[in-house]
Amino acid sequence: MLAQAGVDVVALAPLVDEESIKRAHDGNAPSLALRIAEAKAGSLDCPGDFVIGSDSTLSVEGRLFSKPADRADAARHLARFSGKQMILSSAVALVRDGVIEWRHVDQATLLLRHLSPAFIDAYLDAEWPEVAYCVGVFRMEGRGVTLFDRVEGSHFTILGLPLLPLLGALRERGVVAA
Repeated sequence: MLAQAGVDVVALAPLVDEESIKRAHDGNAPSLALRIAEAKAGSLDCPGDFVIGSDSTLSVEGRLFSKPADRADAARHLARFSGKQMILSSAVALVRDGVIEWRHVDQATLLLRHLSPAFIDAYLDAEWPEVAYCVGVFRMEGRGVTLFDRVEGSHFTILGLPLLPLLGALRERGVVAA
C-alpha cells in the first residue's frame, strides 16, 4: 500500500515473537494490535530511518482470533464467524532510533452473512492458502468480499494498515511531500 501511494519503502521481517506478546497481554484487541505493531517497528535497528510496524487483531463476540493454523482451522473460524459481527483492529507504529514517535489504531466493523458449510468449502477451495495469512480468513481484495453483508470503516484499515493517518504522520515528519 505504501509503495502504491508513492512512499519509498523497504520491507524487512520484524524480529518479534508475536505469540509471547499475545500470551502476556491482558488488555483489549486494539491495545494488543498496537503493542505488536510497536514491537515489530522497535525490533529493527535502522539508525536514522523511520521504521513502520503494523498488526491487526480480530474479535468476534469478545473472543480474540488468530490466523488459522491450517485449512481445517480456517473452516472452523468461518463457521464460528457466520452471521456474526467482526471487530477488526489495525494498528501502526512509527519508530526512529528505538523511540516510538507516533502510533495509531483504527477499527472496522464487518457483519458476516450466514455461511453454509458448502459455501465455506468452495470459498476455501478458491482462496486457500492465500487466506492462511489473514486473521479473519479473508482478503477484501479477493473473494473475501463475498462473506459480508455490511462493512463499516476504512478500506485501508480492513486491508491491515491505517494508511491515511500514517501518510499524515509521514508528511508531518517530512518523509513524504506535504
